Amino acid sequence: MTDLKSFYRQQFGSPPARWVRAPGRLELLGNHTDYNQGLVMSVAVDKCLEMAAAPRLDGKIELVSSAFAQREKFSFDRIEKNPANSWADYAKGVLLQLRRSRVNFTGFNAAIRSAIPLGAGLSSSAALEVATVLTVRHLFPFTLSKTGPASPPRRSSSGALPELSKTEKLLLAQLCLKAESEFVGVNCGLLDQISCLFGKAGHVIEIDCQDLTVDHCPMPSGIGVIVCDSGVRHDLADGTYNALRKLCESAARRLGVSALRAIDPRRLEAERSKLSEREYQCAFHVVGENHRVVCAERALREGDLEQLGRLLFESHASSRDCFKNSCPELDLLVELAAAQPGCIGARLTGGGFGGATINLVELSQVERFCHEIAAQFEARTGRKAPVLRCQIVDGAG
Repeated sequence: MTDLKSFYRQQFGSPPARWVRAPGRLELLGNHTDYNQGLVMSVAVDKCLEMAAAPRLDGKIELVSSAFAQREKFSFDRIEKNPANSWADYAKGVLLQLRRSRVNFTGFNAAIRSAIPLGAGLSSSAALEVATVLTVRHLFPFTLSKTGPASPPRRSSSGALPELSKTEKLLLAQLCLKAESEFVGVNCGLLDQISCLFGKAGHVIEIDCQDLTVDHCPMPSGIGVIVCDSGVRHDLADGTYNALRKLCESAARRLGVSALRAIDPRRLEAERSKLSEREYQCAFHVVGENHRVVCAERALREGDLEQLGRLLFESHASSRDCFKNSCPELDLLVELAAAQPGCIGARLTGGGFGGATINLVELSQVERFCHEIAAQFEARTGRKAPVLRCQIVDGAG
């Protein structure tokens, strides 16, 4: 946090009043199941985004990021897109949703530093959204309820606010989701925002996106979580993510249900003739992912790492062959991982079309795994694949 405070002082000439941290997330299993009201497993990781802020008196909001050259400045009551600084849309979308939720705030300065690789599938966008909503809460304390603003929280003698309740976290996650879907234009599900807010050190997050329930299961000891970045960047706002969602929604309509969560494998096969081939492929993937999450929960609780790893590999094969949101570089990384001693399982993580793979590796083999994957990927492609070792951490705060 020292570097963040120094960065803020360099940018604005005074120290920040408040600062927050929002972790990146890795989807362990449940690819594209969230917006289908399905089941997901994820973890919050120690690649985090930090935001430092202080109020200002002129009603302006000024955002600066160490990752981008240009700062963004606008009035708190005039929030619009700026194509030259599209990175700020995620924060602006949150501010607009807060305004629509009748949360009162005025101007402030904010400086952002992030260790989350952009476009690598760790959801730097959700981390920025969550950091923004928590920053506003710290600067202009508010409480949201299902019916609107409630009595604002009181600070302790040290100036700290009380921790968010589970209900408040879910409401803030939904607010951030609206920001991304309505302002940025990515019609995503709640996986990213919930994972960022509900992370728990050493635990897997279990999310039921139909009932909006969140549980935690311990990650067995002796496992390293490794991210291999393909280097392929894909902007999910360009329409490919939304196109997959439309296919899933179309399949659900043809099957007479509100979401694919309601379909089991037997019914899908029985009513396959109602779907186009592409709709069937997408539905087959989603239905299979929900089943894999159920099996993975049992495997985790029983300590069956062999079964857990098999489910990860099956998930990637389904993404590659059915859902078609993988790419050659991701497929190569999974192929290389499968051949490494100590690799429990590997698959693409996140929206797909690029980004990264998540790999579960025996701790005793992590050093060798990281070296071999990087070397073999470069030998096969001529390009480097950054390899990140991750720790499972608590959620944003």
